Amino acid sequence: MAQVWTDPTRLAELNAALARLHLRVHQPGDPPLMTREPESTVQAHRWRWREVRPLFDRLGELVPLERGGERRTLRLTNPGLPYGTTHTLWASLQLIYPGEVASAHRHAATALRFILEGEGAYTVVDGAPYPMRPGDLVLTPAWSWHDHAHQGSAPMLWLDVLDIPLVRALHTTFFEPYPAPQQPLSRPVNESMRRYGDGTLRPAGDRPSGPASARLAYPWARTAAVLHDLAELGADPHEGVAVEYRDPATGRGVLPTMACWAQLLPPGFVGRPLRRTSSALYHVVQGAGATTVGGERLEWEPGDFLVVPPWTWHAHETLGASEALLFSVHDRPVYEALGLYREERA
Repeated sequence: MAQVWTDPTRLAELNAALARLHLRVHQPGDPPLMTREPESTVQAHRWRWREVRPLFDRLGELVPLERGGERRTLRLTNPGLPYGTTHTLWASLQLIYPGEVASAHRHAATALRFILEGEGAYTVVDGAPYPMRPGDLVLTPAWSWHDHAHQGSAPMLWLDVLDIPLVRALHTTFFEPYPAPQQPLSRPVNESMRRYGDGTLRPAGDRPSGPASARLAYPWARTAAVLHDLAELGADPHEGVAVEYRDPATGRGVLPTMACWAQLLPPGFVGRPLRRTSSALYHVVQGAGATTVGGERLEWEPGDFLVVPPWTWHAHETLGASEALLFSVHDRPVYEALGLYREERA
């Protein structure tokens, strides 16, 4: 058989015969199927808010909101990928003006919103409206009807993160527009937050069992208060003070494919390196600092976004005399569900 590889003519004949049957044999120049460690084309990248924010004025002039589910967004596209922010996460920045409606639809992809700027807009999820304020996290579970409406007086911006690349890779993309631009407001404002917001108490006899959190909105004021309370107890040498958003009814993470974190890095914090098989997108809520990713030092400031690729050493630090607050989205739940999650700490 080894003679085949040294005879180009016979190799070409073999490949032609195999191709007719939709078969293939390993070729001498093929990349290995198994590698000692993960290899990813996802690249570390930082988007600077001071460069991105001015583009929204031009975007608003040129891109209208139309029925059918289209949104006015800027996509955070990873330079190492044909599409997507990481190989599993799709992040974009959405703009909506006062009086506008981003029409109702639903899809197989799971989504979340982290509010960046402005007030007066709300998201409706399966008939329940959730007001949106800076720093709030609002969830949209897969196949939930949702639309956005703005009744305020100034433009609103937020971060959308969806698991679109994962859903596309699994060939399970479904999408359906709602018959009207908006769904009726058939349930109370902040219903799930009022029902499950305490976290330690819930209605007697209630047993939520869905894959996503029973609570769909998490106000930033409460998240920041928890971080500062925990900071008084000390900080992890790698992550500072980190919390994961959880479903108060089940204790699980908020979404089956995406984990949401908030972090406080104390003044003068210099984190130790770690790496995970999962990827992550970070957003800087407050403060200045730097993250060294695979040997590349990326400084950041309020509003910036940062990608950490899979299985890449990274470490956070703060710059100046102030603390830093970060929000992040990780695809870790997918790896954990498949038994593929691994972590190393230096």
